[in-house]
Amino acid sequence: MTKSPFKTLSLLLIILTSFLLTFSFLPEVRAETKILSITPLFGEVGTTIQLTANVSTQNGQYKLMFDEDELLSGDATGNDVTVSFSVPHTFEGNHTVMIVDTATGENSTATFAVIASYSLKTDVPEPPAQRQEGDSVKIFINITGGKPSYTYNLTVETPSENLTCEALPSINTNDVGDFYDNLTYPDDFSGGANTNLNGTYKILLNTTLATQPFSIGLTNCTEYHRFQTVDIKAIYKPEENVTLTISGEEVDHSENVTANSEGIIHYTNWTVPSNASMGTYMVNITSISADPTTKTPPDVQDFIVPGFDVNITTRNLAGEPVGNVALEAFENGKSVTKETSDLQGLAAMKLETGNFSCIATFEEHEVGNFSIEIDGERALYLDCNLTSMKVLVIDKDNNHIPFADVYVIPKNQTFSTNTDGTVVLHSLLSNLTYVLNASRYDTPFNTTTIQQLPLKDWYNITIVCPALALQLDVTDIQGQPLDVTVRVQDLTCGLVYHENTSNGKAVLNCTFGSYIIRTYVGEILLNETSVGLFQEENVRVVCKLYGLTISVRVVDYFGQPISNANVELQREGLSISPKRTESNGVAKFLNIIGGNLSVTVYMSGQTQPCVAATYSVEETKSIDVRIGKYIVLAGFLVETSQLTTAIIIVAALILVVLIEVYARRRHEPQKDSN
Repeated sequence: MTKSPFKTLSLLLIILTSFLLTFSFLPEVRAETKILSITPLFGEVGTTIQLTANVSTQNGQYKLMFDEDELLSGDATGNDVTVSFSVPHTFEGNHTVMIVDTATGENSTATFAVIASYSLKTDVPEPPAQRQEGDSVKIFINITGGKPSYTYNLTVETPSENLTCEALPSINTNDVGDFYDNLTYPDDFSGGANTNLNGTYKILLNTTLATQPFSIGLTNCTEYHRFQTVDIKAIYKPEENVTLTISGEEVDHSENVTANSEGIIHYTNWTVPSNASMGTYMVNITSISADPTTKTPPDVQDFIVPGFDVNITTRNLAGEPVGNVALEAFENGKSVTKETSDLQGLAAMKLETGNFSCIATFEEHEVGNFSIEIDGERALYLDCNLTSMKVLVIDKDNNHIPFADVYVIPKNQTFSTNTDGTVVLHSLLSNLTYVLNASRYDTPFNTTTIQQLPLKDWYNITIVCPALALQLDVTDIQGQPLDVTVRVQDLTCGLVYHENTSNGKAVLNCTFGSYIIRTYVGEILLNETSVGLFQEENVRVVCKLYGLTISVRVVDYFGQPISNANVELQREGLSISPKRTESNGVAKFLNIIGGNLSVTVYMSGQTQPCVAATYSVEETKSIDVRIGKYIVLAGFLVETSQLTTAIIIVAALILVVLIEVYARRRHEPQKDSN
């Protein structure tokens, strides 16, 4: 039974109406107020937080809350909110970050963990300066985002074992966990706090939250230079007698000193002597009173005489940095330091205040000496007696020859000329004899001797690469002279020489080297031959591709010759006069230049080729071109397809005749034999 079109249309309308009614009762989809991400999730007060969120009201206003406090407000972009803010001052622990849609009151929250920050610093000077015994030290305390309204414990561990001093003022944070103040050690500490011991003191906040060490010494510095006064201070009993000793290399100073009425020994009667060596020296204070003060650790401290940084850059007379120059500094005839310059010519030395003489040595030869007065850090240049040499290699026509090798004696090293034909030899010892052996392709062509290289910034020398006769004899494969164009090109430096042969002969004067010889007829390359021209050469060049005889034999499907076919040859796009095949199917081309030849065959009276093929020809040869499309029949060309069709038709006719004859004979009445 076939449904009517009216019933089908009614059914579709009912289905569409049902869909529309269903979607009309679906709840309206709208954006939700929600924090999507908060980065990072924890950090100290002041940390920058990146927050992304959605709000319900498009382009509506929002508020950002941190706990109960409003941090900022703004307008959403569409329903999107992206905002950055800093963590306010508050105590450590978890805190609520809330975004509120102002229009609807909807909100969303996330948690951020505040991490406390603890800092202890002192006013001790930067090294090498240091505090001395009896000095006070100011301690700066900074607690941010710690526990609210909490008391922290601040202590100082002294160099003496089992002696820890506590701070007297309270370290109490406010309601957001902050504390900022400073205390003075030992004034604000209990438990017999003092700085009477030489060594390291450690400040601790609740033993583990923060630590900060400071040092107390005997001297006001840990480093001194010559002629500087060594300031020494120590704490003993009032009027106590001690022995103060300063010792080091060639230094042994000892003196008895008495503490003042406050028990302070302040000694400034010794300066670092003018001949003090760089190195470590020791200060030792020992009580010699009947009731001696015992100190643990004892009053023993080292200081150093470090010398000043003296940076010397060694250069040759051309002003170029020279590496591997050995520098030795002497004071009063005594060697005090040795350094060798690096690849940038820099030798970093340490020398104390005074006058020094320096000797520069390069490759076991003295190349300079100078005097220097040191009273602080120095940076200077030393121009050594070293000459630089430029070697230029050219040919007779003043062409610069690159990639030529120059073996230099006594350096016993080979250098190659650059693309400009130049070798630069940096920092050579002057007043020596140098031998330069020049070669190309591992074959020498020049030896130059320089007696007593002059002492100057640059020494320039030019080496001429000789020219040699190259005689060419160019023939074809039959030995007959050819008049062609000859192009001779150097393998590396690009030198090119041109000449046309006369009766097959040409002579070229070429620079010493290795060459490629190419012979041309017009733009057609006939031959390519290599030759090393390190002496005069006679070279025979046989152009085997010239004067060839090419026979093109055109045959049909069965290999029978096809006469009167039109045969064209092309070489590199240049056509050769066409030929017609003779009765034997052959078209002969004389004096042909070999290579890749294109052969195209046209049937008589036709404009479209039957065959087009390419052959590589390097000698006289015969080329067979089979045209399967044709068959020669009784002297006429017949297309193979037509002949095949005719044969099939004839065969079919013969088959029909045979069948008819067979059928008639079968139905003929047989004669009665009686």
